[in-house]
Amino acid sequence: MVDIQTVSIAIASASVVVGIVYYAFQLRHQSKVREMDAIVRMNPSFNLSLNDWQQAAFKVANLQFKDYDDFVKKYGSLATETPIVMAIHTIGNYYESIGYLLKRRLVDINYVWDCYGEALIKLWEILKPVVEGFRKQYNMPTAWRTVEYLYNEMKKREQKLQSKT
Repeated sequence: MVDIQTVSIAIASASVVVGIVYYAFQLRHQSKVREMDAIVRMNPSFNLSLNDWQQAAFKVANLQFKDYDDFVKKYGSLATETPIVMAIHTIGNYYESIGYLLKRRLVDINYVWDCYGEALIKLWEILKPVVEGFRKQYNMPTAWRTVEYLYNEMKKREQKLQSKT
C-alpha cells in the first residue's frame, strides 16, 4: 500500500522534472527568437519603407521579356545598376531573407503564406528565368537559392490549400 508521503514525493519529483523540461524548451525558443531578431536587425532588406518595397514590386511585376537574353537586352544584366535591376535586387533580397528564416524554421510557412501568398509566387515566376540566366552567366549556381526554396514551399502550401477546397 502506498502512503500519502510517497505519493507527495512522487508528485514533487515529477513536478521538478516537468519544470526542467519546460525550462529547456524555453531556453531553446529564446535562442531562436534572439537569432531571428539579430538577422532582422542586421539585414537592410527588412528595413525598407512600404513605399520603397511597393515601387520595387510594381517594377518587377510589370517587366516584359521573353527570356534571359531578351531581359538583358531590355534592362541589362543583374550585375548592373539600373532602376529595374535595383528593384529586382530589392525584391529578391527581401524574399531571400524570408526564405532563410523559413529554411531555418524561424518563421512558420502559414504566416508567410498569410502575408505574401500568391504575390510572392507570381514575382518569383517572373524573376525565375532572369535568376537562372544570371546563375549560368556568372557561374553562381546557388544565387538566390533561399528565394527558390521559399517559392517551392509556398507552392506546396498553395497546393495543400487547393486540395482542401
